[in-house]
Amino acid sequence: MNTIWFFEDSNLFKVLCPHKFKAYKKNHDFDGYKKKDYIYFAQDSANKVYLIEKGKVKIGYYNEEGDEIVKAILSKGQLFGEKAILGESVRDEFAQSIDNSTSICPIGVNTMYELMRDNQTFSFKVYKFIGYKLRKLERRLQLLMFKDTKTRLLEFLNELCEEYGYNCPETGHNIITHPYTQKDIASLIGTSRPTLNILLNELKEENIIDFNRKEIKIYNKLV
Repeated sequence: MNTIWFFEDSNLFKVLCPHKFKAYKKNHDFDGYKKKDYIYFAQDSANKVYLIEKGKVKIGYYNEEGDEIVKAILSKGQLFGEKAILGESVRDEFAQSIDNSTSICPIGVNTMYELMRDNQTFSFKVYKFIGYKLRKLERRLQLLMFKDTKTRLLEFLNELCEEYGYNCPETGHNIITHPYTQKDIASLIGTSRPTLNILLNELKEENIIDFNRKEIKIYNKLV
């Protein structure tokens, strides 16, 4: 079970989207985006949070050298822009659709506050989720700064195993069924796609993993 994006077996989209609440349904529409469309830019006003109904969204920023740093790639049911709930008034990152048919459910910050005020248990879960996500992001950025590429890949595969993996009883191997392309993974660990492919094949030759486009099998302990 994906411990980051799900609360007690409930998809965040099903829990949070105002379309599920009669008091808000009539005032909310889904926003559609094509590939490379931006949902928001750095320095935009932070007055909404967003839930992904379908498609994928890239979250990132540009460093002082102008290089793009990808912080996360999110898919169906996932939340972003959540720092607005904590009082962020201006975005410090961009959010960009990387799918041709991305659909987003935007939620005004005031609406979120109302939903949270009316349900303390729900409010606690939202803040817990935000704290967990920020800690995960901090860890990933530390890896990008201080670890070599192979270590970053192994750590990322461990994350995937925690979030998307299950143990296959027939073989005892961990099976990861995930939403990422190789290009996505390369962006998230800060390397090129050719380098990623070389590293994956090295791990395959060492009988540590096997992989295809949507599935990774882990045979031995990664790190």
